[in-house]
Amino acid sequence: MSISSISVLDGRYQHYTKSLEDIFSEFGLIKSRVYVETRWLRFLLCELKLDTVDDGFSHFLDEIHDKFDTDCALAVKAIEATTNHDVKAVEYFIKQRLIEGGYGRVQEWVHFACTSDDINNTAYGLMLKSGRRHLTDLLREVQEKIEQMAIKYKNVPMMARTHGQPATPTTVGKEMINFAWRIRMETDALEALPISGKMNGASGNFNAHHFVLPEIDWISASEKFVSQYLGLEPLLYTTQINPSNHISAVLHSMVRIAAVFIDLNRDMWGYISLGYFTQKLKEGEVGSSTMPHKINPIDFENSEGNMGIAISMMEHMAVKLLISRFQRDLSDSTVLRNLGVLFGYLTVGVKSTLKGLGKLAINEHVIEKDLADNLELLAEPIQTAMRLYGEINPYEKLKTLTRGRRITREDLNDFMAGLESLPEPVKSRISTMAVSEYTGLAEKIVDRYFQSK
Repeated sequence: MSISSISVLDGRYQHYTKSLEDIFSEFGLIKSRVYVETRWLRFLLCELKLDTVDDGFSHFLDEIHDKFDTDCALAVKAIEATTNHDVKAVEYFIKQRLIEGGYGRVQEWVHFACTSDDINNTAYGLMLKSGRRHLTDLLREVQEKIEQMAIKYKNVPMMARTHGQPATPTTVGKEMINFAWRIRMETDALEALPISGKMNGASGNFNAHHFVLPEIDWISASEKFVSQYLGLEPLLYTTQINPSNHISAVLHSMVRIAAVFIDLNRDMWGYISLGYFTQKLKEGEVGSSTMPHKINPIDFENSEGNMGIAISMMEHMAVKLLISRFQRDLSDSTVLRNLGVLFGYLTVGVKSTLKGLGKLAINEHVIEKDLADNLELLAEPIQTAMRLYGEINPYEKLKTLTRGRRITREDLNDFMAGLESLPEPVKSRISTMAVSEYTGLAEKIVDRYFQSK
């Protein structure tokens, strides 16, 4: 970490985001471009056989990429200092390697019939796939942690809150499994989205390709290269640039994921505030500069803030990348360079939530007391039973008894004593019923989740 870093992602939170460096850094982008250029060259000469090369050529090209390190990236940047064009610098770098390796004769096949975005859009597609894999691995880790909590606490009754007010009881495990399901569904959706790439020239029509080699089916060749050599979804309908619908779809999916995490963070924050969860002490930590007793829910707060930044960036990028004047303008280029930044904020957010969940311990005493102190929560089963047995105006009668005030067991029993339509076995059952017993099928719903996996 550098103390002079401008971005928190490279400074304060570098320990969270370091795993993204090889994917989204300048080095990562250049290396991805080198990969696309060398794969294209291999496709032209070894697949389409547009020139003659020896059996060692494919291995030589693989080594250019596989052995690409920071010194190589700096060499590309040195070339760019002269060309003032980042993709052209990569082309010249590869040509130098070909000359040094004894393959100078085929150097002009490098970047053949390509426009810069043929290289950039596919390079970013590869980076996006790697970034998505990194993110989904983290999401599955959080999902698993929440599932473990759901199993552990599936039969721990808890007072629910709707509109912030006491409501029908649930269980801690059931509320946790709600979030596990939401994260699971959104992660599945994110993983299923196609990531596309185009390789079709300066205005998307294979003009140069077809002019010099009209006998080749360039549409089919392009689709084969993008799908089999790069592992992306082939895209045919473009201008000079990939219209980025695939990136927009991925970003909108990640917006939903970030929103789910904000919801989770706020609920955990609230349960800690209510005392339902305590946080494990860590030796040496300070919660407040002036109040020694405090253990603040800082991990959930940290995650919420970083998820908010990520959402704002993703929403902007998802819309901006869909818009380009005529066949191409350059406004997308500078925006795309921030793709790693939004993955960085998402990563900080997810890891902070995971850290926060790891500190939690349930406080069953507080949860039990909250249930016992809110006997009026039994108004729902009582008025529902009254409906079943023909009592007139059951809701209104319970509203008069319970709305806006606490009631005692004596209040409840006196009320039921005056209900002639309610059978005695039902009255007896309610009179001894604890609020903590009124959790419906919460436990079965948790079990059903795991049966569906």
